[in-house]
Amino acid sequence: MNWEQAIAEYINYLKLERGSSKATISSYTYDLNRLKEALINNGVDRPTLTQLENLRASMGLLSVALSARSLARLVSSMKGFFSYLTAEKYLEVNPAEQIEAPKLSIKIPVFLTEAEVQEFLGAIDLSHPQGSRNLAIFEMLYACGLRVSEVLQLRLSDLFLNEGFIRVIGKGQKTRLVPIGPYSIKRLEGYLENRVSEYQPQHLYEDVLFLNRRGRSLTRAMIFTLTKQIVEKTRIKKEISPHTFRHCFATHLLENGADLRAIQLMLGHESITTTEIYLHSSVEKLRDTIEKLHPRSDF
Repeated sequence: MNWEQAIAEYINYLKLERGSSKATISSYTYDLNRLKEALINNGVDRPTLTQLENLRASMGLLSVALSARSLARLVSSMKGFFSYLTAEKYLEVNPAEQIEAPKLSIKIPVFLTEAEVQEFLGAIDLSHPQGSRNLAIFEMLYACGLRVSEVLQLRLSDLFLNEGFIRVIGKGQKTRLVPIGPYSIKRLEGYLENRVSEYQPQHLYEDVLFLNRRGRSLTRAMIFTLTKQIVEKTRIKKEISPHTFRHCFATHLLENGADLRAIQLMLGHESITTTEIYLHSSVEKLRDTIEKLHPRSDF
């Protein structure tokens, strides 16, 4: 087996047919190149399940403090790769089909209370030249539950404000429509009013929604920097990132009675299992209610 060629073909498949994100492509390329070295060094041409298990173990041991999450990603990379090789008839049997990934503990996401979100948004300086833009960005993150990458990819042509929707391109280049409320539309329109005059869009960036002072696309690093600068003006002590507002979007919807399936669709999760991490806040709220109000709560 020419492992280098096989990996190159699989990566092209992920890019062209699956539409995988740059982050996914980068992670899988890294994992599979490590696997390739292990296969070649051990003279493995048609690996068995046992051989893959042994290779995975040795790869994990040779890594410095490789976390369970990293090992789980490695297994995912291997499963996807060998499934592709089997489908393309390079292999008769998928040796990774029954390989087991480490069990991951559920990490409860950090989120802000509704009051803390309001405090954060209120700390954005609207007298600053970029104030209206910054407020619109964080309104989109919180009001629509967007990923940072999705906000940065938004185009003017993705806005259907009269209808109360925006078009979002998510992971795997999958498109979804997300509702946007009147309050957030007003904040967005406040930025749009001076977008052309203040930011002077450069060629090829005319349709990009959020621009930097040079008239080009903002970067992820800039959004993270803005988050840090704004939170320092508040009393919030939690470790937050731009992604925190996506967690807030889902948690606050759930706490106020939204259907989990509807939240899944708005977040663009493939599996509702991913969305279920937000059930924790609902369960905690129910527990607090029982402890305060039920006659048998005083154990």
